[in-house]
Amino acid sequence: HGYLTLPPGSDGKNLPTIVHPHGGPWARDGWGYNPAIQFLASRGYAVLQVNFRGSTGFGMEHYLASRQQWGQSMQNDIGDALQWAIDNGYSDADRVCIYGGSYGGYAVMAGLTYTPDLYKCGINYVGVTDLPLLFKTAPDSWASGLGQMKEMVGDPKKNKEFLQEWSPSNHADKIKAPVFMAYGRQDPRVNIKHATIMEKAMKKNNVEYELMIKNDEGHGYRKQENQYDFYGRMETFLAENLNP
Repeated sequence: HGYLTLPPGSDGKNLPTIVHPHGGPWARDGWGYNPAIQFLASRGYAVLQVNFRGSTGFGMEHYLASRQQWGQSMQNDIGDALQWAIDNGYSDADRVCIYGGSYGGYAVMAGLTYTPDLYKCGINYVGVTDLPLLFKTAPDSWASGLGQMKEMVGDPKKNKEFLQEWSPSNHADKIKAPVFMAYGRQDPRVNIKHATIMEKAMKKNNVEYELMIKNDEGHGYRKQENQYDFYGRMETFLAENLNP
């Protein structure tokens, strides 16, 4: 289940497309006004949102199907939805970018590393890149849910190699597309080290990338001037890579 937003005035065919996985991941996309989606549609892009397995509101079986599936079947659901959009003529397979924040940012980096032929570019907004680091830097506010998180993602002690395997920072050599990353230095959830570790790996493997860090922001940009800066650069980055 998901949502496909088409740009106004288009015929809905063969469009440059932004795949936009939601954060959480135990959350969901719903129908309604979303300023980021409408911004992208107004610039000529189709926007595809997917309630991949683990998304809430679809029952316990759907939720539990995400157990230890970061980068795997959860990612496959996103790729399958894109293939649906291509097969039905909505999306131009040669003009697809993936953009997401938080877990959605992880899905961006996982998409670029584990399915590198699907995307022409990626925008990682405050996203997880290193799964062991996610637990190592977990804020105190997560204490009550950390046991459940270890069960659903993987235990950093019992499943150390597994978590390393599904950390995009360890697979930067597979990235073929340009990457734009944006982070807040004060982020309590996704530590800034997720950005610097990924940057180091991409630099080592000669990946084309750019990194925006706002020193006065946390998990997502709140100040209007920083939002303008982020979305302005996003618009230019997409135009450079997708030719809308």
